[in-house]
Amino acid sequence: MPTFRFIDPADVAAETLVVPTRAGEPLRAGLPADVVALAADHSGKGGVVEVLPRPGQRPSKVLLVGVGDGGASGWRAAGAGLARSAARTSTVTVALPTADDIDLRAFAEGVLLGSYRFRLGAPRPDAPPALDEVLLAGPPDEEALTVARATAEATTLARDLTNMPSDRKTPEWFAERVSAAAAAYDGLTISVRDPQQLAAEGFGGILAVGGGSSRGPRLVELTYAPAGATGLDGSPAEATQHVVLVGKGITFDTGGISIKPRDAMKLMRKDMGGAAAIVAATIAAAALRLPVRVTALAPLAENLVSGSAFRPGDVIRHYGGRTSESNNSDAEGRLVLADALAYAVDRLEPDVIVDLATLTGANAVALGKRTAALYSDNDGLAKSFTEAATDAGEQVWRMPLTTDYRDFLSSDLADLSSIASEGGAGSVMAALYLAEFTGPLRDRWVHIDMSAPSWIESDSSELSKGATGWGVRTLLRWLATL
Repeated sequence: MPTFRFIDPADVAAETLVVPTRAGEPLRAGLPADVVALAADHSGKGGVVEVLPRPGQRPSKVLLVGVGDGGASGWRAAGAGLARSAARTSTVTVALPTADDIDLRAFAEGVLLGSYRFRLGAPRPDAPPALDEVLLAGPPDEEALTVARATAEATTLARDLTNMPSDRKTPEWFAERVSAAAAAYDGLTISVRDPQQLAAEGFGGILAVGGGSSRGPRLVELTYAPAGATGLDGSPAEATQHVVLVGKGITFDTGGISIKPRDAMKLMRKDMGGAAAIVAATIAAAALRLPVRVTALAPLAENLVSGSAFRPGDVIRHYGGRTSESNNSDAEGRLVLADALAYAVDRLEPDVIVDLATLTGANAVALGKRTAALYSDNDGLAKSFTEAATDAGEQVWRMPLTTDYRDFLSSDLADLSSIASEGGAGSVMAALYLAEFTGPLRDRWVHIDMSAPSWIESDSSELSKGATGWGVRTLLRWLATL
């Protein structure tokens, strides 16, 4: 990741100068006339970069980077545009406007996230070197950079976990990576339940889904208990709420006996994007010493086909004793989430539960590739989470928890069926199924179906091709408000 350093605007002697630009607005005083002339024709659109070579002069190259209307999304896009356009330049200097005219946190997040790359093989021969240092000529704001870096590092962790191919990414591997990342911060404790412990405590959903794999399931429980917590401004603050975050962690999904077609299966290494987001956000909460207690639950399993795989029609006894008839082994994510939700309600005494899951393709049918579906009976929670997502540059849309559809989850064999008998509305029905395991906390529960926005096919603004780390930034902004 690039580093940042503030410098005195009077000391600028850059080889490569970056000038943030808004359409129709004057540039910062003191810039060369040819730069001012080029800026007059710049669209100002967020992330659009125009390059002005100036051989034999200093600076020798100027990058005009559009910041849109000057809001967070424009500055975030500007940072990402800079990171990609200046990748062959080790150091750039940014001529910042006044403090009131820049969202420095968003800009820094854009630079850091736009610089992201993931590759296990040898570097591509055509890959340019990454940008190394960004000098900021303008009003210093170290707090904004600290929060931006912690956010970007957590998002990078979630992206790395999700991008990792599933031949390496077993449930055990995931748990080990989270343990190693958590060890760097005070206030974090972790426990990992193996198959024997899961069986002893009755986590039947996790065991059923993981039963077809030789690489057994796990349940990661990561807890952040703040001591000496602070607000984002660094002032002392007291933790007054306990939030439980639950994330779907299917490290590969064949669909099980209800097997997927090849094209639907080839990217199923991303089916643990929810688990990656919630553990990364919890680690970042510790890094930032946020004044909120957080427990992250990541139920992890491989959904494979073998003689020991669970079958359509099996009745599964979940944590706490509730049973469900599994009529489609490709609706496996809700089975592991049901165990984790029931455990959270029974044992952890949370004030709020939020789950993130790459749960249904129906989410993309309803809302497209960039927007996650949000379900909650609590208007205040839905509003605060939506505002956090908007501020983070991630999108959610509230969907209805239509109680009239509950009868479609009835079963002749079990307490409920894992999929609807009729009625379509796949994302809604999955949410209604999960709601059955929230008990008295149903009105303090948020469910996010985020399969589509967890992955992107090409670079776009701060998103790099592959796993997006969706949800980390939203969770951090939301946790900081509690």
